[in-house]
Amino acid sequence: MKPLLLIDVDGPLNPYEALSSVHPPAGYARHLMRPAAWTGPGPLPVLLAPAHGAALRALSRRYDLVWATTWEADANVWIGPRLGLPELPCIAWPPIREKAPRGTFWKTRYVLEYAAGRPFAWVDDEITAHDREWVAQRHLAAAHLVRVDPGTGLVRRDFDALARWAAAL
Repeated sequence: MKPLLLIDVDGPLNPYEALSSVHPPAGYARHLMRPAAWTGPGPLPVLLAPAHGAALRALSRRYDLVWATTWEADANVWIGPRLGLPELPCIAWPPIREKAPRGTFWKTRYVLEYAAGRPFAWVDDEITAHDREWVAQRHLAAAHLVRVDPGTGLVRRDFDALARWAAAL
């Protein structure tokens, strides 16, 4: 069984901190979207790099890809098609979230529940040392947590590291 690759959208795929720049970072295109959870007055601007789709498709030979984003199933409507990804399963976050333990990110508990003992890698812009420690203490299988800079998104070295990690299992 392949490990899971749990993918957040905002930060890793959509480097939202770069949205304020006049020109998107090299390789990114600006899109306007209206996911169901978006409550803003107009469409949501999102930056996406088509190269991320190819890199994720390549990783799907080593991983089972899963959306781990607050976009939930909307990632299959708005993000996946623009990156050339097939429909992916997604983590359905509970509507009422328990307080995160000991300084961890609120998603961490639910990521472990979803992984259910399977090896996994997780890419997100809000992972901290507390999350790494919490996962190491509670998840018996291998886990690789990758914090992504929300100003740059996933970069080639992240994809290479993910491939190496899965190959080493």
